[in-house]
Amino acid sequence: MWGGRPFSGGTLRITRMTAVAALLGAGALVLAACSNSPAETPSSSASESTASGPSGTVTVAEVNTFFSFNSNTSNGNVDINSKISLATHSDFNYVDDNLKVVKDESFGTYTVDSEDPLTVTYTVNEGVQWSDGEPVDASDLLLDWAVESGYFSNDNHSFDFAGDTSTLGLTAFPTLGDDGRSITLVYSEPAADWEISFFTTGMPAAHVVATKAGLADSAALIDLIKSEPKGSEDKTSDQMAAVMDFWNTGFDSTTLPDDPSLYLSDGPFIVSDVQENQSVTMVPNENYVGDHKPQVAEIIMKSIPDATAEVQALQNGEIDVAAPQSSADTLQALQGLTGVNVYTGYQLAYDHIDLTFNNGGAFDPATYGGDAEKAAMVREAFLKTIPRQAILEAIVLPQKPDGEILNSQIFVPAQDGYADSVANNGSDAFPGEPDIEGAKALLAQAGVTSPTVSILYKPTNPNRVDDFTLISQSATKAGFQIKDEGDEKWGSRLGDGSYDSTIFGWINSGVGVGGVPQIFSTSGGGNFNGYSNAQVDELAGKLIVTLDPAEQVKIEQQIDALVWGDYYGLPLYQSPGVVAVADRLSGIDTFNPNQNGVWWNTWEWTVSS
Repeated sequence: MWGGRPFSGGTLRITRMTAVAALLGAGALVLAACSNSPAETPSSSASESTASGPSGTVTVAEVNTFFSFNSNTSNGNVDINSKISLATHSDFNYVDDNLKVVKDESFGTYTVDSEDPLTVTYTVNEGVQWSDGEPVDASDLLLDWAVESGYFSNDNHSFDFAGDTSTLGLTAFPTLGDDGRSITLVYSEPAADWEISFFTTGMPAAHVVATKAGLADSAALIDLIKSEPKGSEDKTSDQMAAVMDFWNTGFDSTTLPDDPSLYLSDGPFIVSDVQENQSVTMVPNENYVGDHKPQVAEIIMKSIPDATAEVQALQNGEIDVAAPQSSADTLQALQGLTGVNVYTGYQLAYDHIDLTFNNGGAFDPATYGGDAEKAAMVREAFLKTIPRQAILEAIVLPQKPDGEILNSQIFVPAQDGYADSVANNGSDAFPGEPDIEGAKALLAQAGVTSPTVSILYKPTNPNRVDDFTLISQSATKAGFQIKDEGDEKWGSRLGDGSYDSTIFGWINSGVGVGGVPQIFSTSGGGNFNGYSNAQVDELAGKLIVTLDPAEQVKIEQQIDALVWGDYYGLPLYQSPGVVAVADRLSGIDTFNPNQNGVWWNTWEWTVSS
């Protein structure tokens, strides 16, 4: 199932969901990989790794630009922010390239104390510390619980957490251990995602949030959280509001802050330089005490949005890894290089177009005096104009001849449950070819003439441009007036009501079920279009407490049908991906389909001259 973050060039991460994204929770994708001949290419930037310590530089090209040290907010929830966080933070576990949850017991441990009620204790190891020397302790654990549980959320104030809060929302107020490094959570019901729902990688340090919000220290933050009433019971206090506000926005920056506390690390690497909209440089964190010690002296993330430029940079030895927007031309160019290994596959990502339900625009019932049926007819009419087959042929088939139109909002073709869901979810009403006459008839029946639809997308992403162009040309034939809202800052506009439709993609971690409520629940952190269906909310709540994978699939199939029936939007295709790696770099030898890409194991990277 889906949940996640927006990713390269306009895709959101699904958080354990990275903002934009969902899990493909029931079933694994079938991946394909290929490589070129391994001829030697000299490196101008990499030197031989030795036993004396980390050495050598690895330069990785990515499409997006970095802009936040807190990738867990709705604004910061973009794939590249998440990847930098992954390299600079530690967690109780991580997801490997086989989509398996692997414990990192050099950071801490967690144990199930009871199964009825489900009771779990998390303990950070003694000696684990932030890069400023302060310990990672119970204050960090408690703050993270406060963020991820939604416990203190009010209409007037909340932590702007991009992920789903429903799993940790099942827990009572936690107990802190006497050791000052542990926390015990007690769930009211079994929780499908309990193992991956807590202490999300990249959370800011509690002692920094405390002092920046005007508190004396992290101990004062613990006292505040303990004394603050539950969000649904009372108005947020001024002090907690200050904590929330700083957590939400205080770590956003397109350059390296003058204050080092705003980019602390408790992981293998720490950021040492940020060139605005160009690059992020990371070096080993000297205060890191875990098992994932770096073997390279420097990693540079270079933002190169143009795929041709990425290919050229790899050919010239300016970068070691290219992760461009995949296309047939780009793939052919990469496979033509020597001294480069090329890995391809389908990502745990899909492109889609969503319609906005609550902005007073063409698809909002309020526009028609609250007439939900009329608004639904306009939504249905617009969706009938979308040329999904033409989009597939333009973007996917030239590089993946086996590609197909995606006919589920929850599953992808290789997953268990996809075929049965497609057979019953109503997607057959929207075949690949547009139905212009059917769209015109619906608009006439609704009594709506020439509705204006503004479409938000990333204009420097060629795939999104193709999507927009083909959709715009087709919808115009049915009488829709299309307004081009192409905006390089599309991500920061998600959910602000300034557009009627948006084209982007979700990419997920490949584990868990929390992505479904994240996107489709009324209060989901990734619900950017004001979608609300009481039946979906009820089923999503049932999903997170369902442990049987087969039963999870059945629930997801019910949600899939409801979303299609509400004319939520349309999935377009599962996104193909490509990564090219210079021979001189070791540690990347497969295509990782999830939101972490090549970044999941930076501590294993080595380079040779």
